Amino acid sequence: MICKTRHTGLVVRDLERSLAFYVALGLSVWRREVETGPFIETVVGIPGVRLEWAKLQVPDGSLVELLQYHSHPDIQSLVDAPSNRLGCSHIAFTVEDIDLTCKEITRLGGSVVNPPALAPSGLVKVAYCHDSAGILMELVEELDSHD
Repeated sequence: MICKTRHTGLVVRDLERSLAFYVALGLSVWRREVETGPFIETVVGIPGVRLEWAKLQVPDGSLVELLQYHSHPDIQSLVDAPSNRLGCSHIAFTVEDIDLTCKEITRLGGSVVNPPALAPSGLVKVAYCHDSAGILMELVEELDSHD
C-alpha cells in the first residue's frame, strides 16, 4: 500500500530552461542523471529511450522531477491545457508571498493565468500560473488567520 509521495514528475522540452526557472523560485538540484538501456526502457515502456532527469528539492523536503526525453520527444503536448483536462492537472506549491512569486514567474518566462484571489474563507490567496515550459502550477499563500 502507498506510504508516502516519492516525487512529482514533469516532462519538459528544455531541461536547462526549466531547471533555471525552478531554481530561481527556491528549489535546489538534488540529483541529475542521463539514462539509457534496458532498465529505463522497461520502466518508461519506450524501447531505445534516452532521457535526462533532474530531481529538485523543495524547501519542505519534497521532490519535483524534471524529465527531458532526448530520443523520443513528446507526441501530444498537455502544455497550456485547460485545468479541467483529464489526467494530471497541475502541481501546487505553498509560497511565502504570492504577489512577489507571480511577478517572479512572469520575469522568468512563465505566465500568470489569474491574479491572486482571496479564498472565501480568508485563509489563503490562490493563483494559477504556467511555468516557463507551459506546465500548470497552483500557488497558495497561507494567510495569518488572526489578521
